[in-house]
Amino acid sequence: MKQQVIALAQELIRRPSLSPRDEGCQQLIADRLAKLGFNIEWLPFGETLNLWATHGDSSPTIVFAGHTDVVPTGDETQWHYPPFSAEIVGDLLYGRGAADMKGSLAAMIVAAEHYVQQYPDHQGRIAFLITSDEEAAAKDGTVKVVETLMDRGEKVDYCLVGEPSSTAKLGDIVKNGRRGSITGNLYIQGIQGHVAYPHLAENPIHKASAFIHDLVNIEWDQGNEFFPPTSLQIANIHSGTGSNNVIPGELYLQFNLRFNTETTDDKIKQRVEQLLQQHHLKYRIEWWLSGQPFLTAQGKLVDAVVQSLQQVANITPTLETSGGTSDGRFIALMGAEVVELGPLNKTIHRVDECVSCQDLHTLAQVHTKILKRLLGE
Repeated sequence: MKQQVIALAQELIRRPSLSPRDEGCQQLIADRLAKLGFNIEWLPFGETLNLWATHGDSSPTIVFAGHTDVVPTGDETQWHYPPFSAEIVGDLLYGRGAADMKGSLAAMIVAAEHYVQQYPDHQGRIAFLITSDEEAAAKDGTVKVVETLMDRGEKVDYCLVGEPSSTAKLGDIVKNGRRGSITGNLYIQGIQGHVAYPHLAENPIHKASAFIHDLVNIEWDQGNEFFPPTSLQIANIHSGTGSNNVIPGELYLQFNLRFNTETTDDKIKQRVEQLLQQHHLKYRIEWWLSGQPFLTAQGKLVDAVVQSLQQVANITPTLETSGGTSDGRFIALMGAEVVELGPLNKTIHRVDECVSCQDLHTLAQVHTKILKRLLGE
């Protein structure tokens, strides 16, 4: 199994699939799954290629979800090994996407191959939902596939997302939820004028200063046993023409909130707009909700993941909801139990991204055990 996982991971890494390009990764995966009898369905949207592949036609349905796209390499001269060469040095497999998340994809695929070959008439249904639009806009990938599946009444019971969840040792952290994310693009209006004649102008920076102070000091909630408190950070701020003698006519402020299940996006919008009105500001605001919070409490999927890691990797994972967003937020909308399990995240998006070959082998074994626990032997 180990050589199969490593060989497939290398094949995927060698394809420079910068988001949203797929560069043949999904076709490679589809060809392997088709040989096992998986039904292959292509769901392209815009420039994004998406694969939905299924084996079996009963319940429950367990989905392996992942992405073939990767972030840019940056200055390739800074890499010790070419980012798309997939070189192995010792136990480490180097390359862009090795940890995030082509290595994880390889482990999931090989695990499914071994399980289906051993149990061709298994109960339930195994599915793969793979996109090339996770690292960039995330607007034509998993979210569109989920909308399509929901429109036709597809049901998903369990979902394993291959995001690199581990920190110090494979399986030490499993993500059983994620915070929601909402961004506000705020434009505060003033009146442009000459700095020598301030009585003829209205400086939006001055007028907004008290509002900004109050905004960043709001206590949204206190979190709960699964989530930290909701937090707000100002990401960008801009005003002025670049001249030192012009009072600006507009202030642009962009802020983002990572929120938990103790609050909602509607409550956030209402509170911000109430604050704007309290400060008597002229404004317009555009909201972008990129994901709702989700949580998978202890149940069949969490139990299967924890028990499989204990049996194969001799580790009991900690369940966490920290970090950014993932495509799991879209699949959770289908009512599925969702868990993120993958290799170490130490080198993701960095120069010399790499993953342990032994970890990928162990991960494939864990996924095989999870399939046996959920679908039977």
